[in-house]
Amino acid sequence: MNLFRSLSTALIVGAAVASLGPVIALAQQPKGTVIATGLEAPRGLRFGPDGDLYVAEAGTGGTTSTGTACRQVVPPVGPYTGGKTGRISKISLNGTVTTVASGFPSTKDAMGDLIGVADVVFLDDTLYALVAGGGCSHGNLGSPSGIAQVNRSTGEWKLIANVGAFLKTHPTKYESADDFEPDGTLYSIIAVDGVLYTVEPNHGEVLSVTKNGTINQVIDISASEGHIVPTAIAEWFGSFYVGNLNLFPIDPKWARVLTISKPGYDGDLAPGFGNDALGYHIVNSKAGFTTVVAVDFGPDGLLYALELSDAPGNPTPGTGKVVRVKRSGEIEVVVDELTVPTGMTFGLDNRLYISNFGAAPAGAGQILRVDVPPGE
Repeated sequence: MNLFRSLSTALIVGAAVASLGPVIALAQQPKGTVIATGLEAPRGLRFGPDGDLYVAEAGTGGTTSTGTACRQVVPPVGPYTGGKTGRISKISLNGTVTTVASGFPSTKDAMGDLIGVADVVFLDDTLYALVAGGGCSHGNLGSPSGIAQVNRSTGEWKLIANVGAFLKTHPTKYESADDFEPDGTLYSIIAVDGVLYTVEPNHGEVLSVTKNGTINQVIDISASEGHIVPTAIAEWFGSFYVGNLNLFPIDPKWARVLTISKPGYDGDLAPGFGNDALGYHIVNSKAGFTTVVAVDFGPDGLLYALELSDAPGNPTPGTGKVVRVKRSGEIEVVVDELTVPTGMTFGLDNRLYISNFGAAPAGAGQILRVDVPPGE
């Protein structure tokens, strides 16, 4: 039986939970400059209008169990226990780390995996958090999974979209019976033309959310691709690019980046990604990636993908990578020797910022800054 069934189970991976901590101490020093340490499972990150770097942290989970109050995630992954330990931190230009907002639902599964705040994004200078650790099945009854609006000055936040409830009333076509998360495992979020877009890996879909909290399905990826665990999303001239984690154990080079077109738009695709089409559907599927957990476009206009681990089997410290798609379509490695990285973004300085040790025990997380030469 495949125990590594979804993003939630993949992020620390059963057999590696007990051993990953000691291995971290022995892992090769990452490339680049460490600008922050001591973070609690850092995930997505984004620069704010103030120039500071905002980081989503999954937190440490909790001890609250919801028992028979709702449908639980089946063993060996479940049941989960929850708490209010998720948070958002920010890193100033001089490296000072402060807490922006806290008290978000966080959860830990029976294998030690952590889910909490998965990503952050800015829309009209307002900070939004992707809250993945909420919901009864995560041990957080009364604190749903969804999207929260965050007041950066006071730290107060409010949920504007209950994605967990939407998933229950709008099932995707092909949900995995032996790998099912009732409240989802939300992972990444972007803002495009005044609308928020998020990927739900376990159910396999892309959702849109307006500022007033209206949720709609953009595409059911499971309908054509099955249970491939889509994780990451970026946008390029009217088309979405969605990367997937794939199932565990890891089979290198079998993950993909899907190109999804927007209705009524006939624009240029990113270099190396083939032809465009109309409508919310998959128009291209580029293989050759491994365990994709983030995608972004660099200042050179090329697509970059962050890979959790590029080794076969279970995630292996020191084998995380950043790759990019050249204009020729070739995939090349630009950063390697990372340890279970979970998020990345480009800064205004054209440098790449990476959440490293993001799928490691809480407190081990760090943020790297890496100089990446332009691609061709």
